[in-house]
Amino acid sequence: MTHSFDKEYWDQHWRPDGGEAPVSMGVSPPNPHLVREVSALPPGRALDAGCGVGTEAIWLAAQGWQVTAADIASEPLARAAEAAKARGLSDHVHWVEADLSSWVPGTQFDLVTTHYAHPAMPQLDFYDRVASWVAPGGTLLIVGHLHTHDTGHGDSCGHGQPPAEASATAAGIAARLAPQAWEIVTADELYRTAAEHGDHGIRLSDVVVRALRRS
Repeated sequence: MTHSFDKEYWDQHWRPDGGEAPVSMGVSPPNPHLVREVSALPPGRALDAGCGVGTEAIWLAAQGWQVTAADIASEPLARAAEAAKARGLSDHVHWVEADLSSWVPGTQFDLVTTHYAHPAMPQLDFYDRVASWVAPGGTLLIVGHLHTHDTGHGDSCGHGQPPAEASATAAGIAARLAPQAWEIVTADELYRTAAEHGDHGIRLSDVVVRALRRS
C-alpha cells in the first residue's frame, strides 16, 4: 500500500478517537540513537523536524538546547506543549505546525535532527531539504526506517516494516551528502527491540546517519 503522508494522513494517524498512534507514545524515553549521537555536543540551536509528541525535542531542551520543533499535525504538538510545560521547559521549545515539504525555517541550526519523519515528498529529497538547514559547523542527525527486503509490510511508525517509500539505507543517505560539504561521522544500519504497550516489544530496523557540515 502506498501512503500519501500528507496532512490528512497524519491528522488521522494522531486522532485520539481512532487514529493509529499508540497511547504510550509521548511517555516513552527519547530515541536511543539521539542520546548516543548528541549527548557530547555542546548545546545550541536545534531543529527537530517531524517532532510528533515532542519526546526528542523535550529531551534536547532538558540538555540545554534551544529547540524549534515542527510537525504537520496539531494533535501531537498540543500534547508536546503540555509535556514541555509540565517539565518547566516551555521557554526552551518553540512548537511549529508546518508541512516540512514546503515550510522554510528562515534560519539555520547547530543541530538538525529527524526521527522516522516522512512528509509528502520522496524520502531522500526530504533528507536533502532538512540538511540545507544545518549551519556551517553544525550537525545533521537522521534516524529513519531502514530499507530492507521486507520493507512494505506494517505501518509508518516502526510497527513492523515501514512502507518502501518511507525507508532508506545508510549508503543512500550518505551519498546525498557531498564530501566537500559534509563529514560523515556515523552511517549505521541497526536492529533493536523497543518496548511498546507494556511488556510487548517491537522490532525496529533503523538507519542512523550523523554528519558534520564543514565550515
